[in-house]
Amino acid sequence: MIADVAFDVPVPHPFSYRVPPGWVLAPGQRVLAPLRGAKRVGLVLALRDGGGADLKPLLQIVDASPVLSAAQLELVRWIARESLSSVGSTCAALLPPPLPDAVRRGWRGERPPRTAGGRDPRQDPRMASGRWGGRGAARLELLIGAGREERLLETIGTAGADALVLTHDVETAARWAARLGALGGVVRLDSGAREGERARGWAALARGAARLAVGTRSALLAPLPSPAIVAVVDEHDAAHKPPGAPRIHSRDVVLERAARDGCRAIFTTATPSVEMWWRAESGRVALVAGPSGPWPTVTIADTRGILRREAATPALVRAIRETLAAGQRALLVLSRFASSLACDECGAVVRCERCAIALSWSRARGTLDCRVCGGSAPAAETCRQCHGRRLSPFGWGAERVEHEVRRRFPQARVARYDPEATRGARGTAQRTAADVAEIVIGTRGALRLFGPAALGLAAFVSPDQLLRLPDFRATERAFALMWAAAERVRPDGRLIVQSQTPAHYAFAALTEQSLPLFYKHELKFRAELGYPPFRRLAIVTVRAAKGGDTPRVAEAVAAALRGSARLTVYPPAPDRRDRLRRVVVKGDGELPSLLATALEGLPASPSRSRGIIDVEVDPVEWPF
Repeated sequence: MIADVAFDVPVPHPFSYRVPPGWVLAPGQRVLAPLRGAKRVGLVLALRDGGGADLKPLLQIVDASPVLSAAQLELVRWIARESLSSVGSTCAALLPPPLPDAVRRGWRGERPPRTAGGRDPRQDPRMASGRWGGRGAARLELLIGAGREERLLETIGTAGADALVLTHDVETAARWAARLGALGGVVRLDSGAREGERARGWAALARGAARLAVGTRSALLAPLPSPAIVAVVDEHDAAHKPPGAPRIHSRDVVLERAARDGCRAIFTTATPSVEMWWRAESGRVALVAGPSGPWPTVTIADTRGILRREAATPALVRAIRETLAAGQRALLVLSRFASSLACDECGAVVRCERCAIALSWSRARGTLDCRVCGGSAPAAETCRQCHGRRLSPFGWGAERVEHEVRRRFPQARVARYDPEATRGARGTAQRTAADVAEIVIGTRGALRLFGPAALGLAAFVSPDQLLRLPDFRATERAFALMWAAAERVRPDGRLIVQSQTPAHYAFAALTEQSLPLFYKHELKFRAELGYPPFRRLAIVTVRAAKGGDTPRVAEAVAAALRGSARLTVYPPAPDRRDRLRRVVVKGDGELPSLLATALEGLPASPSRSRGIIDVEVDPVEWPF
């Protein structure tokens, strides 16, 4: 017998091995096999008849029973196709590591031990049936509004079904494990649990010994029977699509899983992704809105025509003083980016005429570049709208803001916190200081320090920097951040936004606490220019083996992609350091397969395998 085995390598095809005589093996089990001079753990995708005398033999069986059913294997293949990843890399990312003892000893082909009920675990109906529990009509729900997480917890508690809660990070997974603990035993499948605990928890779910699980993206394939609940917390968060294979959003996998096995998929979020809101508006997902929660007083401070020498407007200074007098805390939010030009007089951003996103300003080259279509032009000297002559990449850095705040409020406890940029001991020290500070100055990650209604004041010093990012999702991301800040302010507190574009629809929606108002304008913008959810995008990142060959290789890649009439291919654009090229591609719902076909047609050359270094479909973090 011959086994086709997939490994965690970027190779699209499996490797074939001879199955030793007497072995009891099934697809979905992991095995140890020789690969390129080393012993590697791989997953059996298929078994077929044949002698295989010229093939290398498998060394040992790692799992006592399949860790994936036939239906789960089909879902894995779908994930690999959608993300242009290998099946082996997909399995490695979405399965718990095998128990160390299993890898060391293995089963060596003997029949595995039986379960407590006397049944061969390979015959568990959940795994052997080829489905988790049978195909049924999927229930898709989007929970928004106040108390959304409490409503999810109540739903899980009253449904009486198995449930999996997926979070975007380990810290949130730990909190949800504690909350679900009140309903019964909880299995943790994220990296916050030890590898052995994750492997044993997976096995417990498969045999029905556990019914509640919490994890991050690596838990997407957790073996739950239908009807089960699979929930995605904070669906809008970009961390649900982490780097590394498979490059796919947890939301999209859960939607596909629900379509295949009929599980009940629930998504919770304060500000849904534009894609999810569009699904709800079109009736594909049921929108379940809770009551509007308490909302702070929102003030939009107009800074047009003001050449500010100080970060805080008089309104913000007064608000900080009043907040401190009331014994409450304040958070000043900054952006770490200032990569585009805007008019200091009217606030207009210099945008690409073709793509309508902000042009990226390169101080070194003195040019404005579009990160979508690759267009480039010298920096403009005058504003197209008001003809003003002050165009600048204006922005306030954290150090400058901290210095000003300390000067104005010398008696206050002030701390700066930037978790995205500071790690290790320095990051820990910043976190400790921020925990007790009266005024915290930080980036978006600083919001994690505060729970609901924990602040007396939240202020955005210059949110225009966020709106001006050369990314079609810039407004969506800025709006989500401001909404999250508002939820952390007391009902009698204040949210202040200082902006050169005070009439922006994102600010109007924030002031009115109106999600529909925001998505109405954002969907109109996306539809007019063919951005998701109306078309799909991909970024092909190219770097040749020799740096000087990168432009030529990138042009060859773009030419191959243009061979498909269903793809819109933009010219290769350099990154900020001119080390690589990015090709942006637009297509329809079959974009992954179109990309795979087009890239397969590239002429064979020694540098091809090192030329295309990354292909990401449906990017959520735009490189700029």
